[in-house]
Amino acid sequence: MSTAILTGQPVPGSSIEDELRKLGFDVRLAADAADAETQLAQVPGRERVAVVDARFVGHPHALRLGLTDPRFPLAAVPGAVTAQPEGRRALTRAMARRNPTGTATTLVDSLPDRLVTALDDDGAAVHRPELGSLVAEVPADSQARHEARQSVAAVDDEAVRLKSAVKARDGFFTTFCVSPYSRYLARWCARRGLTPNQVTTASLLTALIAAGCAATGTRAGFVAAGVLLLVSFVLDCTDGQLARYSLQYSTLGAWLDATFDRAKEYAYYAGLALGAARGGDDVWALALGAMVLQTCRHVVDFAFNEAHVAGTDATGNTSPAAALSDRLDSVGWTVWVRRMIVLPIGERWAMIAVLTAVTTPRITFCVLLIGCALAAAYTTAGRVLRSLSRRARRTDRAARALADLADSGPLAEAVARVAAAGSGRRAPAFVSAAAGAALVVAAALVWGPGWWVVLLAAAYVLLAGEAVAHPLKGALDWLVPPFFRAAEYLTVLILAARAEVNGALPAAFGLVAAVAYHHYDTVYRIRGAAGAPPAWLVRAVGGHEGRTLVVAVLAALLTGAQFTVALTALAVAAALLVLFESIRYWVSAHRAGSPAVHDEGETA
Repeated sequence: MSTAILTGQPVPGSSIEDELRKLGFDVRLAADAADAETQLAQVPGRERVAVVDARFVGHPHALRLGLTDPRFPLAAVPGAVTAQPEGRRALTRAMARRNPTGTATTLVDSLPDRLVTALDDDGAAVHRPELGSLVAEVPADSQARHEARQSVAAVDDEAVRLKSAVKARDGFFTTFCVSPYSRYLARWCARRGLTPNQVTTASLLTALIAAGCAATGTRAGFVAAGVLLLVSFVLDCTDGQLARYSLQYSTLGAWLDATFDRAKEYAYYAGLALGAARGGDDVWALALGAMVLQTCRHVVDFAFNEAHVAGTDATGNTSPAAALSDRLDSVGWTVWVRRMIVLPIGERWAMIAVLTAVTTPRITFCVLLIGCALAAAYTTAGRVLRSLSRRARRTDRAARALADLADSGPLAEAVARVAAAGSGRRAPAFVSAAAGAALVVAAALVWGPGWWVVLLAAAYVLLAGEAVAHPLKGALDWLVPPFFRAAEYLTVLILAARAEVNGALPAAFGLVAAVAYHHYDTVYRIRGAAGAPPAWLVRAVGGHEGRTLVVAVLAALLTGAQFTVALTALAVAAALLVLFESIRYWVSAHRAGSPAVHDEGETA
């Protein structure tokens, strides 16, 4: 239960008490500041508390934004301030400093606003939501109150709330083909008490049914799969819009939304491959290639963003590439073209759905691979140019995040310790990572399963250790994790394909999917300020270099059929380990009341 302390003399005709109760607050009245301080001390520390001026005039959604957002320990709008349990101490200090014990103070100005000033003076981080056209103020007299109420009546509170439920930066398909109606679906869900997590789960189930339809291998199944994939995407948009509409943010919800997006897309790839196999066409290599490419694209995004987090000491980007980007952004239609070029999830899923319904799985995967490859080339080239021209000094936090994303196991760590002790000149980290990746992937392509691949996989271990021997603070060191992902995933794909036995590629798909989940989970933990997964898990699953070497050795030692069994066993073991630890961590974090987050994730 949340408590709102209403300070000062109630205003005749004011609906502030009713509005606070509708927002879930138990309303208590305080005659003056000293009484408000007493009331504050009586509220249990585990509850949210708000201090609101009785003269407040404004939109209900302004109060909702200011007083109920679970992401911020302290938040305020004019005339109201709130604190969650982690912000209570700061609010209590501010109250005591402004109101000495035993001194009754007549409320002339707004106590909540004075508290916010005291919090600012103390250096507390007080969130102030962007209200836009919404009204939130404490009128000084009846004339000002009348004008404020007229301003409230002039703006449609519900229309603003619906508009704010939609992400500010979405893709073309989502903005013009989904959000115009999905926001109303979000409101429908909110009015019926549905939560974002329930809608997220419905989206996952719909996508899994779509994958099952695709796996039938019939034209009717493919059409149904395409339609259901689009329905799943509409629900995927709705869950985020519902969270923003009702301010139902949570750590668990952000993790479910991000994780289920990947699960839906990759399960659909597997369904398409199964459906093609029923028709006599083996496209497992294409399905696995699409998953590898898409995952590597995401790792590029994550690594670049972590390398350029706020606090990185960087000069302004005045490169020709940046200047061209600014000029293009000044022309309205180019913004939409550039958002479509990168093939965000909305455009990508729409393309997959249409191609599934009207063509074959092989054509679908070929077009998808070409589109994603062009998008990856466009975004990566732009980021490389920006990194080279930005002349930034990476922070220790950014270097640590990149090291966590690298997913180095015990072998690379041992090499790194030896390399770090040396005094010789060393190559840039991204060069060592790129060289190692090129060697092992080229060996798998040229020789297939054999001892040459094992030898060069061992060289990859050495170069991987060399890459992470020192902090990843170079201009292009954010490329190290993507190079490692490409090396591991492509080696598994190529060796499975060269095994030339039924079942090897599906087993490889399962192994890469399990490992990719581990890498995505690492990203979500870093974004939630929890750091990397525990060291025991990274060691247990071997690190990227250990898994690559193990797969190379198994491919050289075993027959094709035995190699398939080994890949399946590795996939099951890795999946059980990473899923157990991931679910344990996120459920524990949710139960422990970890700060709510709302990661917008990939542009829809």
